[in-house]
Amino acid sequence: QVQLVESGGGLVQPGGSLRLSCAASGTAGSFAAMGWYRQAPGKSRESVATIVGANVTSYLDSVKGRFTISRDFAKKAVYLQMNSLKPEDTAVYYCHGNFQLWGQGTQVTVSS
Repeated sequence: QVQLVESGGGLVQPGGSLRLSCAASGTAGSFAAMGWYRQAPGKSRESVATIVGANVTSYLDSVKGRFTISRDFAKKAVYLQMNSLKPEDTAVYYCHGNFQLWGQGTQVTVSS
């Protein structure tokens, strides 16, 4: 059974950085698209960043210039480097493969 396993969340002060990782376990081919969504308390889930193929990327407007998505095909993994974090980035972050397979979520809290 294929699963996506996330790691890297935590508590960070405003202006700090975190790197989220998500890797596929089990038998899995490559995903054409991988990415990250997030959901803050009381809000709808929103797409944060997507990568299609090796390097076609898209970002939520509010994270452009601060977040960078990348992937490693050999490891069947996707990463999200988050810099200059703001309190409004606080949410549970979920990775996906082809918008069909989802990870369990990892909490990111930005607070002083």
